[in-house]
Amino acid sequence: MAIVAVLAAAGIAVAGILWRHQQEGEVAKWTTEQAIPVVATITPNQGVTGQQIVLPGDVEAWYEAPIYARVSGYLKDWYFDFGAHVTKGQLLAEIDAPDLDAQLAAAKARLKSAEAQVNVREAERNFAQTTYARWRDSPKGVVSEQETEAKKAEFGSSDARYKASLAEANVNQSQVDQLTALEAFKRIVAPFDGIVTQRNTDIGALINAGSSASNGPQLFRVADVHEMRVFVQVPQEISSNMRAGLTAEMMLPQYPDKTFKAVVSTTSEAINKTARTLLVELHADNTDNLLQPGTFAQIRFNLADSPGTLKIPTSALIFRENGPQLAILGKGDKVELRAIKLGRNLGTEFEVLAGLSASDQVINSPPDSLSQGEQVRVSKDAAPQPAHEAEVR
Repeated sequence: MAIVAVLAAAGIAVAGILWRHQQEGEVAKWTTEQAIPVVATITPNQGVTGQQIVLPGDVEAWYEAPIYARVSGYLKDWYFDFGAHVTKGQLLAEIDAPDLDAQLAAAKARLKSAEAQVNVREAERNFAQTTYARWRDSPKGVVSEQETEAKKAEFGSSDARYKASLAEANVNQSQVDQLTALEAFKRIVAPFDGIVTQRNTDIGALINAGSSASNGPQLFRVADVHEMRVFVQVPQEISSNMRAGLTAEMMLPQYPDKTFKAVVSTTSEAINKTARTLLVELHADNTDNLLQPGTFAQIRFNLADSPGTLKIPTSALIFRENGPQLAILGKGDKVELRAIKLGRNLGTEFEVLAGLSASDQVINSPPDSLSQGEQVRVSKDAAPQPAHEAEVR
């Protein structure tokens, strides 16, 4: 019985030792398995469509001209106030210029005197020419050669006086023409069809000719608004997307429930060194006259589609000292940390311009401790995170 008891105790001890060893092996195996990170993988999405970007812009008139006086005087009358629709050549105001009128009258009087003098000198020249011709054609010996030369000299002098008087008359005529042209500027007319946006004068106001600040403000301002020009400063990094024909929508603060169509017409083809932006001009139809010069607008550009561009969710990005990286699932389920070049920020996604192929398995939401060559285990239950396109603002 003692031997049986000893053997039973020994069996129990051996069984306990074997069970404990098995448990330790299972714990070690479980610990090793738990030390391998479990990750979920995704494949890059391909193609960027429907992308938009919103930038501030300024709406300006198709043509806009300040109107200044060309003659000095007093405003006699004005016929259109701001907001009035006018046509090309329509009379906006008249200037009373008595000084100019007096100068024109004096110039006309001088011209008449000069023309009378021309007639006198012409008669003298004709008489001298006739006299010289008779003496020149007289039979030889009837008049002396000296007398013939004297008549010739007299004709030359009268001819010179006639030409001088004719030149004086031409000078007076040019003065009359100049003052007559200035007289036409007493009538201030619209330079083109449009709207009077400013009237800065009134009846009886002193008018000084010229467009400098010392000569006073502009009298009127007229804008052609049948079509509008919209100017936008586009950042350099997206300037390559700007081309003629690109469509856009305009949103104005005064019309929160409306959008207006615009089309890119041209660009400055040069980057502003100070702002690092490209000046872009768009054209917008204004048939309903809702667009006004000087308006601030938000311009939403419809960017061209990029069918071959790869994109990944922002959750897959790793930012370390070497720049943006992606964790790629390599052979044997080992991690490859790969540097990439990012493109546009699409909101929840980024464009990848270099360093990634469409067939790569990208680890989504990688642990911060993930390192190059580390063994990972792909979760069979984890579904790839969907990628969403977002508007860039």
